[in-house]
Amino acid sequence: MTTIAPRRSSRSSRRPVWEERPSVLGQLGKGTILTLVTAAVLVPLWVVLVTSLSSAETINEAGGYVLLPRELDPSAYVVIFSGGLIGRAVWISTLITFIGTAISLTLTVLAAYGLSRSNSVGHRPLLFYFLLTFLIYPGMIPSYLVVTGLGLKNNLLALTLPTAIQAFNLVVLRAFFMNIPSELIDSARIDGAGEFRILTRIVLPLSKAVVAVIGLFYAVGYWNAFFNAILYIDRNDLQPLQRLLQGYILLGQAPPNVGGGAVVHIPGIGYSAPPSLAIKMAVVIVTVVPALIVYPFIQRHFTKGVIIGAVKG
Repeated sequence: MTTIAPRRSSRSSRRPVWEERPSVLGQLGKGTILTLVTAAVLVPLWVVLVTSLSSAETINEAGGYVLLPRELDPSAYVVIFSGGLIGRAVWISTLITFIGTAISLTLTVLAAYGLSRSNSVGHRPLLFYFLLTFLIYPGMIPSYLVVTGLGLKNNLLALTLPTAIQAFNLVVLRAFFMNIPSELIDSARIDGAGEFRILTRIVLPLSKAVVAVIGLFYAVGYWNAFFNAILYIDRNDLQPLQRLLQGYILLGQAPPNVGGGAVVHIPGIGYSAPPSLAIKMAVVIVTVVPALIVYPFIQRHFTKGVIIGAVKG
């Protein structure tokens, strides 16, 4: 007796009956739109990258921003990472991002877990207090008075503590913790586990996706923040990279001690003087690259993490 192998269903047979078949014109239109959107994102980044690697002659011939590279001149990056104000700003931004993300994640996880337990002390008043921040924000002047009154002026903690907990991230994390089966937590309590052990051994291992997404949100926020530095930091040696970028790009200020006549020696190329525009574009690249490097490692958690708390039907 011969057996007939089951026929594989084609892609069209798996299409719902109410869904129309894609037309050639529709597929062409979707491809065109996606191509234009991709070009709108990649072309500016390409121009910034090429300009940062161009010499003064190439920039002058192009009349500003360079689209097609001719010769590579990394002198702008050599100037940035050779020390000075910009090199220190990169270090300050990195330090703020790591410390701020660690503080924010720790406080948000602890607060979200406490608020996810309905029998916790002060559950409803504390939850109402956090939700109230969606509607009422203290404003710039009261925040400035509080920070300066605590003696945090010209202190890096002023760039992390005022924004340590974001109410939206807290609500998202709390919603995920509430979806964890209560039987797991009750069984751990029967075995004698305390709340901290339950959080670290049961809740957090089940919440890696959402914690990774919330951590990325905090890290990108700290890396891109510059307004708090304008308010609370007056010393140049404590300015983060985004604050310098805001001054260089938006206000049109030239980078101090590195623009125009700074001459650096590059092995294999010789001595080169990077133009001010190339240094500005190099600062932009240094600002963008860390997020581009980290995102692919976190991207796989986004599908699960960002839909937490959404309405499912």
